[in-house]
Amino acid sequence: MIKQILGRLPRKPSKSADNREYGGASASSLNASISSRKSDLASDRPINANSVPVLDLDGASRLANRGGSKLPQVVNSKLNGNSVAASYEALPAFRDVPGSEKQILFIKKLNLCSVVFDFTDPAKHLKEKDIKRQTLLELVDHVSSASGKFNETIIQEAIKMVSVNLFRSLSPQPRENKVLESFDMEDDEPLMDPAWPHLQIVYEFFLRFVASPETDAKLAKRYIDQSFVLKLLDLFDSEDPREREYLKTILHRIYGKFMVHRPFIRKGINNIFFRFIFETEKHNGIAEMLEVLGSIINGFALPLKEEHKLFLTRALIPLHKPKCLSMYHQQLSYCITQFVEKDCKLTDTVIRGLLKYWPITSSSKEVMFLSELEEILEATQPAEFQRCMVPLFRQIARCLSSSHFQVAERALFLWNNEHIEILIKQNRNVILPIIFPALEKNGRSHWNQAVHSLSLNIRKIFSDADPELVEECLLKFQEDEAKMEEIKRKQETTWKRLEEIAASKAVSGKQCPA
Repeated sequence: MIKQILGRLPRKPSKSADNREYGGASASSLNASISSRKSDLASDRPINANSVPVLDLDGASRLANRGGSKLPQVVNSKLNGNSVAASYEALPAFRDVPGSEKQILFIKKLNLCSVVFDFTDPAKHLKEKDIKRQTLLELVDHVSSASGKFNETIIQEAIKMVSVNLFRSLSPQPRENKVLESFDMEDDEPLMDPAWPHLQIVYEFFLRFVASPETDAKLAKRYIDQSFVLKLLDLFDSEDPREREYLKTILHRIYGKFMVHRPFIRKGINNIFFRFIFETEKHNGIAEMLEVLGSIINGFALPLKEEHKLFLTRALIPLHKPKCLSMYHQQLSYCITQFVEKDCKLTDTVIRGLLKYWPITSSSKEVMFLSELEEILEATQPAEFQRCMVPLFRQIARCLSSSHFQVAERALFLWNNEHIEILIKQNRNVILPIIFPALEKNGRSHWNQAVHSLSLNIRKIFSDADPELVEECLLKFQEDEAKMEEIKRKQETTWKRLEEIAASKAVSGKQCPA
């Protein structure tokens, strides 16, 4: 009995334990750090981890190994928005407990933050929301300043807290019935998640937790598993661009740290692209996922695996098909160019893929295709260029003949690129006969003055390089024009004869008795 009574008495923490735990950091410096971090989160800026004193979790880890898995939980259920657990109260700060109890407090705080509040009504649970926000800020500080390896109990509880807060059904999109072609991410305001004041700190916590050298990948992969990765990828469809920005950074960290998940992440992204291209044509996070892929592709070892080449042909090239290409074209173009720079033999595959999906009725998409084509051709070797130049310049000739001045002008700008101009000059015997009719017609009668002038300039470039070839093409063009005039004259004569026959039959039909 006396033992039990004495066991309940509070023990005074030793100063040496406090000093060892916080590295001599004072309470005022910790408060300043947390308030600084709070102001960063309030302004939606990434938090600076360098201002936090280094913590040591060794003592806490030893305690958890003795019995951390049986620790009491304050709250471990999702809030329905109507009631709050009576025990939802603020917990002591880390600086106010001895080092031996910090892990218990850490897990209690994680459990406290596993309650999800209803943010659709800003007047509900104000006190509890503030408690959770302050607790999340403390967790961010604690994780980012840890100097001892996190044990399995902490990893499990941290991932559970993150999962409860982040994995949710996304808000329904009000643009479902809107024509995709008229959708413009710059003009239309994206939906901002009302829960962002808490979500942002959870994302910051998770980002620091994954990036921390104290998080052992071998232990963490048991909880950051394939199911977790799939749910994380699903969140990329969030309309909130702030959330997608965090997801992009976190996915890249996970890809770098958990090598075992790399093929699965690529496959998951691949499947999202397939659904987007061939089924829905609606997804908010394509640009962010392509941005992650740009870094991944940049790190591919040579020679490229067949799996990566298939990903290029089956997923990346078909991404040119959707109407909302402008939302992610810059990132897609970067990924495609990375493949060409790594393996120049892929140039023919890429260019023929572009020609397959070349837009017919969308001039804005044509301009984007021509811009991407310039980047690809800039990385193209002469041998690869020769394999695809005939179908390529047939399409460029159609662009030169476009009545939309931006399309014709962008095609003419290809000659401003020195590398492309050299490739064209080296193969002018094949290329000039294909594009000469379009250049000649533009030089004679195009309605836009800029296109008219550029066409004459390019014709002069060819004349200076090979005047005989230009003369041959001009003669051929004039012969073709004469033939077309003859064909047109014959057609008009034929139609005239048909009209006369029809008129005579109509007259004779009227004269016949009924």
